[in-house]
Amino acid sequence: MDGPAIDAGGGHVRLRLDIAYDGTEFAGWAVQEGQRTVAGVLNEALSTVFRTPVRLRAAGRTDTGVHATGQVAHADVPVDALPNAYPRSPRPAEPEFLPLLRRLGRLVPADVRIRRIIRAPAAFDARFSALRRHYIYRLSTAPYGAEPHQARYVTGWPRVLDVEAMAAASRELLGLHDFAAFCRHRDGATTIRDLQRLDWSREGELVTAHVTADAFCWSMVRSLVGALLAVGEHRRGAAWCRDLLTATHRSSDFAAAPARGLTLVGVDYPPDDQLAARSLVTRDLRSRD
Repeated sequence: MDGPAIDAGGGHVRLRLDIAYDGTEFAGWAVQEGQRTVAGVLNEALSTVFRTPVRLRAAGRTDTGVHATGQVAHADVPVDALPNAYPRSPRPAEPEFLPLLRRLGRLVPADVRIRRIIRAPAAFDARFSALRRHYIYRLSTAPYGAEPHQARYVTGWPRVLDVEAMAAASRELLGLHDFAAFCRHRDGATTIRDLQRLDWSREGELVTAHVTADAFCWSMVRSLVGALLAVGEHRRGAAWCRDLLTATHRSSDFAAAPARGLTLVGVDYPPDDQLAARSLVTRDLRSRD
């Protein structure tokens, strides 16, 4: 078992939490006054369990209506608060925080789950240690829209899509670029990103995009999908998509795809002995994002 990720002399231990949620009824991840958010709900639950204020910091601050099956966050918890999380000690074969998971499972609402809690390795930071984030975007081209059991997670797009054309245009966007045309503006924030994967698959009427980058700026995935849908409907060509990379501001030539189809499915981290170095590099690049 790794020791505390932060100075034990400070009396705290850093925990890593793996989280899933249905974003339909959340106003995104980040805490907002007067809004129901994922972080707000979880901070309240964790603060109740540990009997001290707890604040989560996440790998990706998902927007309103966006889902997650692979969100990662960390929290710093006082060492002397840890016993308050447990009604009993775990059995020898059980993970250390299994009693805490069970308690939180009863405390948090059904549309958010903490799936795993572990002591974080030294220097772990959910946001700044991350190497890349993985998203998927799902659409249904069925003429009647998405199936009822998928309607919260799949965008109905009952029009013909040329998936091969979308895939060809996607390849033009891969690599390190300024994605200003695809990002909502944040003062002082860089829009340069390394887009490592953007490909499409079709299974019957279900069309799925797999999108991976070192990080994503505000609304970037949904904007990429929205632009590529214009290509898939033959309203625009692959060259138009590529030319958007020369823009210096958010383009008004297309609309971002609806939030419901987007899910954060995973976050990659380097080996433990490289976490600190990765955090330093990322903080230098993203500290104002």
